[in-house]
Parts: sequence; C-alpha cells; structure tokens
Amino acid sequence: MPRVLVLCTGNSARSQIAEGFLRAWGAEAFSAGTHPAPRVNPFATAAMAEIGIDISAHTPKSVERFLRQPFDYVITVCGEADAVCPAFTGAVGRRVHIGFPDPAAVAGSDADRLIAFRTVRDAIAARLREYYEKEIAP
Repeated sequence: MPRVLVLCTGNSARSQIAEGFLRAWGAEAFSAGTHPAPRVNPFATAAMAEIGIDISAHTPKSVERFLRQPFDYVITVCGEADAVCPAFTGAVGRRVHIGFPDPAAVAGSDADRLIAFRTVRDAIAARLREYYEKEIAP
C-alpha cells in the first residue's frame, strides 16, 4: 500500500480533501500543514460528506510531526506549502506539486462558499485521481 503525505498551509481544506480521496482509493494517506489551522473547515467536511467520504474526525496536524517518517509520495496542494516545504529526514520516494485554489478564500454566503468547496473538491478528485492511477497505484 503506497504511503502518501499531502501538504498544505493550514491543513484545513485542500489537503484534508485529498487525504480523504487517497484513503478511499486505497492509499495509506496522511495530511499536514506548514501552519495548521485550529480545525478542519466545516465546508470541506460537508463537501466530502455529499459524496460519501467522511472526514469529520480529521484534525489539522503540523508537518513537523511527519518529517522523520518515510513516504512514497509527498504531494503539496498549495503554492505556499510547495515553496516552504521542509526537508524530510525520512525517506521520500517522490515529491510533487499539484496545486489547487483555496476555497476558504472565497467570500459570500454559505451557499457561495459551499459551491467553492465543491468546485475544488471535484478538481482535486479529477487531477489527483489521474495522478494516483498513473503514478501511485501501479
């Protein structure tokens, strides 16, 4: 089973969504942030629940906790995390950046914000699934 770490800045939305998908597809997946938020964004939890993936028990974690662990893949999903990704002392097979816009940056009504999270969720599903099938699963 491939071991994957997904990194973002706050570990409250994009990386949590990606972790949820990777686990559903059969990877041993974890997510972390360079500056973890206090909690997972409730819109991320709601958007994933709509498609049957439960991330309600997930919590933001610091990347520091994973630096000495081995991973087959370390995937950054936001530009800031990619730019400041720390050096891992554990073995890392491959580091890759697959960026997505931050849905938490969208202002507006709850309905508008949920639409933004759905859009990013679907983009993560499409692009990450393609990468997963071509690079990770084989």
